[in-house]
Amino acid sequence: MRVLRIEDNGVLVLKDGRAVDMEGILLPRGRRDHAPASVARDALAEARATADRQRATLMLDRPKEDRYGRLRAQVFFLHERAQTWLQVMLLRHGLARVNIAPDRPECAHELYAAEREARAAHAGLWALAAYRIRQPDDLGHDVGTFQIVEGKIVSAAIRGGRAYLDFGSDWHSNFTASIASDDMARFRRAGLDPRTLAGKHVRVRGWVQSMNGPDIELSAPEQIEVLP
Repeated sequence: MRVLRIEDNGVLVLKDGRAVDMEGILLPRGRRDHAPASVARDALAEARATADRQRATLMLDRPKEDRYGRLRAQVFFLHERAQTWLQVMLLRHGLARVNIAPDRPECAHELYAAEREARAAHAGLWALAAYRIRQPDDLGHDVGTFQIVEGKIVSAAIRGGRAYLDFGSDWHSNFTASIASDDMARFRRAGLDPRTLAGKHVRVRGWVQSMNGPDIELSAPEQIEVLP
């Protein structure tokens, strides 16, 4: 399947007209990330240089399409007998962040490893203050953006079927990561009881919303990294 072009939103358009979303990553979005636009342009330029007019191999799992009918795929290219995994390449160059969907957790290990490599090297977006890993008390201006937050869970409880991971003593104002009752089954299947995370140092990621202080709703265990 040959790639015809990559749209400004990062969607690949194949020669046969089908659209492909790069599963498992989030490209930088410039102003919408409260960040410079340059790294967003760099990400698109590198993706286009890799994919332009090239024949792609798509790795698909179920569900194979998103609500817009786009294929959700890990994307591979073969260049002079060397295979390039598009998502991993972008992550290693610091031109994307991992964003694992709850219904498509495959490849999480490989994607996180590539992101850690770039972060350690301060590559791409990791050299910019706008993309720094946030502390729990450092989210005041980040509502509506995708963030990675690192800190200690002070308390963890389940109330009304919903889990609350509190990163401060005052849940009315401190940062909280929460898990909706409908998503708790995924954590049980993974053998993760959120209450056991109290006192643990963790890294969580997702979209920041305002709910008695800043909150990230976790819908999959892959959004939590327990740190040493």
